[in-house]
Amino acid sequence: MRLVMTLAWRNLWRNYRRTMIMLVAIVLGVWAMIFMTALLRGMVAQMLDTGIETLVDHVQIQHWQYQDDPSIDNRIQAPRGALLQRLQQNDIRAWSTRIRVPAVVSSERESRGINLVAVEPQMEAQLSFAADAVIEGRWLESAGENGVVMGQELARQLQTRLGKRVVVMSQSPGNEIADRGLRVVGIYRATLQGVEQRYLFMGRETAQQLLGVEGQVSEIALQLQEAARADVVRDQLQALLPEEQLARSWSELDTYLATMLKVMDGFVLIWMLVVFLALSFGLVNTLVMALFERTRELGLMMALGLRPRLILLQVLLESLLLLTLGLLLGNLLAIACIEWMADGIDISIVSRGMEMMGAGSMLYPQLRIGDLVLANVVVLILGIVASLLPAWRASRLQPLKALASH
Repeated sequence: MRLVMTLAWRNLWRNYRRTMIMLVAIVLGVWAMIFMTALLRGMVAQMLDTGIETLVDHVQIQHWQYQDDPSIDNRIQAPRGALLQRLQQNDIRAWSTRIRVPAVVSSERESRGINLVAVEPQMEAQLSFAADAVIEGRWLESAGENGVVMGQELARQLQTRLGKRVVVMSQSPGNEIADRGLRVVGIYRATLQGVEQRYLFMGRETAQQLLGVEGQVSEIALQLQEAARADVVRDQLQALLPEEQLARSWSELDTYLATMLKVMDGFVLIWMLVVFLALSFGLVNTLVMALFERTRELGLMMALGLRPRLILLQVLLESLLLLTLGLLLGNLLAIACIEWMADGIDISIVSRGMEMMGAGSMLYPQLRIGDLVLANVVVLILGIVASLLPAWRASRLQPLKALASH
């Protein structure tokens, strides 16, 4: 075995130019598999984080009809009793209650349809992006405050600014128009421009008075210490709820995000297979050419008594050594590039397109051990499989014919 390994290694470098060209191709292929997959993972992770912070949360409790009709008619009681005790346990990082209903906001010049989000300011600051995203003025100070915080894009469309008054109008449970004048106390800037024009924040108690629903809310939102336990906690909460209330995890609240994650796993595997197919042609060609040049040599070795299975093993070892060396260098190159770009890649030149996908203008590569292992396994297994045919043909040579060849 040691002799065959030595022969395989020396044969690999008899034509070092061809071996180096193939080695560079394998290194670049492995680098592309790992690095591009890390970019895709980073983009999806950013989309997920942005979605969770944009009022999706890990789990929400709502009226069972709220998803189909998000009006104030489909409201629930604020948490109490066993549900309140469960929300205060350590595995829940933060929770809050919200009123979220369709509304219209008007300045002295323009009107726009928005989602009115009435929050408990201190608790909401631990959940969503809004409190940290204020760029002018301040975040809400209390649930009973007579002010609103709006997005930069919405303020531009309404032609209003900090300190001006706007009128917020929505429907009360009796289908009566409820409106109130409020002062703009803060303006926020979100990762996505669509969010800025969609959400208007105000105090929860102010909204409850406006709509006449004291003690009631649209949703109970919570975020967990471990996002992976969202489905488990959802089921635990559901057991504590009355029939008309439903707990949903983020994958049910934002099916687009959930679908993207599932599609991405399949896309990563397809991407690796496509890259390998391009590599396999070069690998097989390298082995075939090497064997063609050594036909007489192989015939002589077989005539001296070397068994066909050892010829097969020697060719496969040459392929394995080449793949292993390429994988090692490709992994190191990919990891070095990912570490070098750990602070993010500025893709603001395509930010509008990324916004449509829910991602921001900075892309952070995210390397997963599973993707690293998958890329290496794909290259090793399929590389050996691709080498089987030339190895088998070499082992089937007839010594006399091989010695007579030129």
